[in-house]
Amino acid sequence: MAFRGVSEKKIVFTDDDLINHNLQPSQFLSGFLMELLEREDSARCVVYTFPHLTIQEFVAAVAQFLNPHPGDILIFLNEAHNTTDGRFEVFLRFVAGLSSPMTARGLEEFLGPFPHETTCQVIDWVKKKVKHQSSNTESEAGKRSLLNTLHYLFESQNLGLAQATLESMESLSFRGMTLTPIDCAVLSYVIGLRDTIKHLDLEYCLVQSEGIQRLGPRLHKCQDLRLAGNELGDSGVKLVSAALRNPECKIQRLGLDNIDLTVSGAENLASALKTNRSLMDLNMGRNKLGDSGVKLVFVALRNPECKIQKLWLRDNSLTDSGVEDLVAALSTNPSLTELDLSENKLGDSGVKLVSAALRNPECKIQKLLLYNVGLRDSGAEDLAFALITNSSLMVLDLGLNSLTDRSVPALRRVILTLPSLGRIGLHWNRYSPTGERELRSLQEPRPGLRVEL
Repeated sequence: MAFRGVSEKKIVFTDDDLINHNLQPSQFLSGFLMELLEREDSARCVVYTFPHLTIQEFVAAVAQFLNPHPGDILIFLNEAHNTTDGRFEVFLRFVAGLSSPMTARGLEEFLGPFPHETTCQVIDWVKKKVKHQSSNTESEAGKRSLLNTLHYLFESQNLGLAQATLESMESLSFRGMTLTPIDCAVLSYVIGLRDTIKHLDLEYCLVQSEGIQRLGPRLHKCQDLRLAGNELGDSGVKLVSAALRNPECKIQRLGLDNIDLTVSGAENLASALKTNRSLMDLNMGRNKLGDSGVKLVFVALRNPECKIQKLWLRDNSLTDSGVEDLVAALSTNPSLTELDLSENKLGDSGVKLVSAALRNPECKIQKLLLYNVGLRDSGAEDLAFALITNSSLMVLDLGLNSLTDRSVPALRRVILTLPSLGRIGLHWNRYSPTGERELRSLQEPRPGLRVEL
């Protein structure tokens, strides 16, 4: 009766339902069923329901597991797993959990011995599903199916099965799916069984502080960790910072863009960066750091042990006063090769400070993004003067600023004297058609150069 209710999304049962399944209400009212009065037209009738849907799903799982025809369980498992409306998700987790010897021992006292053949069939089914789904995560349905199979694996608590199944799983991507704290606990269990996870993408999964708390003890095992677009806040970043401090930390790429990070969280993160030796790529864009928060990061960069090569600080309310520490950071840390300061209010004075840092012979910047920073012609001249002495720059983005034809001579010098420059973005500025033609013509003596207007 419980299984049929799960199958038909039915949680309320009548006397007829009990009679059809040879049940007497008086036997079960004490713990499994609750009696309710329901008004029907002018009369009242008694109906029955399980105290909670989870109990109904558990009873349904036990019923199928103890089916006298073991072969039937595979039919139910495959049909249930292929149902896309979620009605069988918890039911299947319970079935997988019943294959655990530890679970079985606790229940056999009341239910009799669990059929060995059924247990083996469930274990084999879980193994096949995890291996099949691990290579099918391109679509939303594929991601959801993989997450469900990882839940089955978690519920089975079968270490040998988990290790055999996960031996080839190096990447996990659930980008755009909503993950509950329980989902995060399952992912933590899976990560814990691997020495290294090469790629964990949880961007825009609505993971909050409680979810990241479940994941926290395992995050240091991920080489490429993407957490953008989640509501982690400063408390969540504190847990990520703890992962960075772990002596066995393997994180090389960390995405913390758009996570409601403020100065308080930046303080924790900057402290972790001073001791971390693995991180090379850090994205902190679209947060609320302000000058004081960004300064903390720049101070951490000054540590000669810091290995960060790519730093993204787009849209963080950074002004010219917050860039002062960048000059010192770039002069003492030659590892930084990519810097994104776009969509901050730097103005000409801020860009002038950046230019001073670029003139330092120790500065090895290859990619500099200054998109929409309030740059005008005079600031472009300072920048051009600095770049002429910088032989490493390959990409420069100055799009959506206030550059006019007056900046063309300075940009011409940059384009013609920097042999390493492969792309320069100048789109959405204020050039006249004549200025644009002149800039485009500079591509002719530089066949590999792209001037983007």
